[in-house]
Amino acid sequence: MPIGRHVGLLGGSFNPAHRGHRRVTLDAIRTLGLDEAWWLVSPGNPLKADAPDMASLQVRLASAKRLARRASIRVTAVEGRLRTRYTIDTLRVLKRRHPRVRFIWIMGSDNLAQFHRWRDWRGVAREVAIAVVARPGYEHEALVGPAMGWLRRYRRPVSRSTEWTTWRLPALMLLRFRPDPTSATAIRAAAPDWHRHPQLSDQPRD
Repeated sequence: MPIGRHVGLLGGSFNPAHRGHRRVTLDAIRTLGLDEAWWLVSPGNPLKADAPDMASLQVRLASAKRLARRASIRVTAVEGRLRTRYTIDTLRVLKRRHPRVRFIWIMGSDNLAQFHRWRDWRGVAREVAIAVVARPGYEHEALVGPAMGWLRRYRRPVSRSTEWTTWRLPALMLLRFRPDPTSATAIRAAAPDWHRHPQLSDQPRD
């Protein structure tokens, strides 16, 4: 991999991947000055019990790859290969394997609201800068949550969003893009057998 790459990491189940994932990622790439973003398709979420409507990793990976076409988005199931269950472990391995790449973690405000439940979440914040993308319905909960109570002092201005590689960690940035109402939950509710008809979630329009 070329020296000095700037890469955004977006983890999730992608069950299925949809245009909201793509749009947020492309907006983040532009705002943060990234070379590319990696979608980390998770084998499973440690905070959630195995859901009956969770498609297989192979199906979710294929869904993500379809939505990432013709974009600076790399789709990977690296956590499955590394057998890392928690984000903190994944980050440490990626940084060790790619010492010349600067990573930034991208997550929605729904994740920030429960970030304090993640394994060694303060450690995550000390490993990489974090960019939180506003999601309608979750902003208040995220801003008053336990994690933000600690992270607030490390907040950085969006006006300097492309300077994140120079910031001392921890560093947090709150981003706001045009809302996209698409949700994986709604897609599954409308089409429980989406994995048998992948075109139902294929919406790669920007």
